[in-house]
Order: sequence, then structure tokens, then C-alpha cells
Amino acid sequence: MNLETMRASLAEHYNLQPSLEKAEETAALYEKTKRVVSPAEWANYAPYVLEINRLKKERDAIILAHNYMTPEIYHGVADFVGDSLQLAIKATEVEQQVIVQCGVHFMAETSKILNPAKTVLIPDMQAGCSLAESITAEGVAQMRAKYPGAPVVSYVNTTAEVKAASDICCTSSNALQIVDAMDSDTVIMTPDQFLAQNVAAKSKKKVVYWAGSCIVHELYTAEDLNAYRTHDPEVKIIAHPECTPEVVAASDFTGSTSGIINWVRQNKPAKAMLVTECSMASNIADSLPEVEFAKPCNMCPYMKKITLEKILWSLHTMREQVEVDAEIAEKARLSVQRMIDLSRQLGI
Repeated sequence: MNLETMRASLAEHYNLQPSLEKAEETAALYEKTKRVVSPAEWANYAPYVLEINRLKKERDAIILAHNYMTPEIYHGVADFVGDSLQLAIKATEVEQQVIVQCGVHFMAETSKILNPAKTVLIPDMQAGCSLAESITAEGVAQMRAKYPGAPVVSYVNTTAEVKAASDICCTSSNALQIVDAMDSDTVIMTPDQFLAQNVAAKSKKKVVYWAGSCIVHELYTAEDLNAYRTHDPEVKIIAHPECTPEVVAASDFTGSTSGIINWVRQNKPAKAMLVTECSMASNIADSLPEVEFAKPCNMCPYMKKITLEKILWSLHTMREQVEVDAEIAEKARLSVQRMIDLSRQLGI
């Protein structure tokens, strides 16, 4: 994607100049972000927000956005926000013919796997994932050969090929329950070694794993968290299970992105540190004015490839369509659907 060409093309069709008038027109949306987005910034965003929301109706499109999206996307144009499990479930329920996936590529693939007849767009094909890139179907075969008979539970942060080679998928919100439900004493988990280790610490199963990791969560250390707690003993530290076991042990709560959001909303600590991607705290700050958020900021470069500008371009041109080979999609669909069905059965 050539940004200059994209911008020139958009300028021919839309007036995207900063506008106080359009900012006022979208004031209700700005109210959800004003703690973290300045009025000047919103004047830049408002023209895009208006055009995207108009174009969604024209294209019969729905925008599914991950919790790591920036506030102007999360609150301005998303129709549904959530973690990987919530997005996967929602993808099975949408009535619209076009799904715009604001997240990374494996999420868009998952939506296409679950909706083969629908158009799935991702605003930037280069929005990848270090975890998804860390393992292949051949890697799954290697693990099966090493541990014969052990079921393979693959994180949704994987390609369609890996999902197709697995027995069932999991997300960070249901990984423990999925592993415990497997009819085997030994369970293979791919590709996140730290999620697997954190699951193993709570499960009676023997969990063996692939040595992948998230480039955002692996950067956090227990030493940093303990130093911050020493500096500010009142702070509650909430970590994502893609962090190392040492970081999880140093935290007050560990959960998926939706689990983190729910914990903060229910407990309303005076001070909270969300040990995950930067945008999480920004997206819930305005709805929790009583909580002061400390922001240790490790940013996901892949998530940040998704912008309002690229969303508008994708909807305008209907480009960046995600396709999955039919045979692979059919096998991958079984793994994803098993996860969804088991999660519903377990009440997750």
C-alpha cells in the first residue's frame, strides 16, 4: 500500500481536512475519549469518523475491533469491541455481508474461516503477529511426533494453516478451561510458551509447548513491576497471561483483555497498571474517571498499523480482502468452532 497514493485518492472523494464543525457533530463519540484525546486531535479524526460510519451503512459492513485498537477507532467507528474469543463468537453472529476486522491478520482470517461466503477486509495486510509468525503446520507436526496421542491446543494467534493442523483453539480467556477439558494427561499448546506455562501452573495436566512469545508482553519484567510497586504501594497491577510467569506472580490479577477490563470496572482501584498493550488503558479511561492509570507503554507495532485512514480506504475501495484456501478453512473451522462450542458449554 502506497500511503501517498491512498491519501491522494481519498482526497478526491472526501473532505478530510480537520474540522471543528465535524468535531461538534461527533461530540457524543468524543465524550468517550476526551480524557485521552485532545480536542485538536479529535478535530483531525472527526472527518474520518463521519465518513467511515456513513460508508459502513452503504457497504452493509460491520467493524469488529480488538481491545488494542486506538481510542478513535475503539470508540469512534467500531460496532463491536472485545478480546479474541469475543470477536470470534461475534463473527458467527453478524448479519452484515462485509466484516472489517480492526486487529491483526489472524483475527481477519478467523472471521473469514467462520464466514466463507462473506467479504472480510483488513485495513492493512501487513498487520501481522509475532506469535502467528512463530509456528507453522510443520511445527505442529513436530510436536505431535514428539508427544504421540497428545491433543494440540493452538492459540487463536495462529495462521489458518496452524489452526487446521490443530485439534482445538483457545484464547487467553479460556485456555485453562480448554486444556483441562482435553481427554489426555498430556496436552500440547502452541505457540505461546508463557501462556502455556501460566496454564500449566494452574492445571493438573502435563502441558508441553512451542517456544513462541508476544513481542509486546515478553518485554515486561517482574523486576520492573516490583520496582513500581515499591515506588507506589497503592497501585494494582493487572497482567495479561502472555507475560512471563514471573510477571504474572508479581501481579494482583491476570486475565485476557476482556478479563482485565472487567476486573478494573468491578474493582475500581484508585490506581491501576495494565501490563499489556498501550491502548487498553486509554480505551477505558473515560468510563472510569475514579481510576488513575499508570501506563507502562509497550506498543504493538502490528495493531498500530490499523488507522482511521486505512479503514476508510479499505471500505472505499473494498480492497485488502482476506481469503483462505477452502480446504484449509474447512479444517481450521472445526478447531475454532470446537473452541466456541466448548466455551459456551463451560459457560465462559
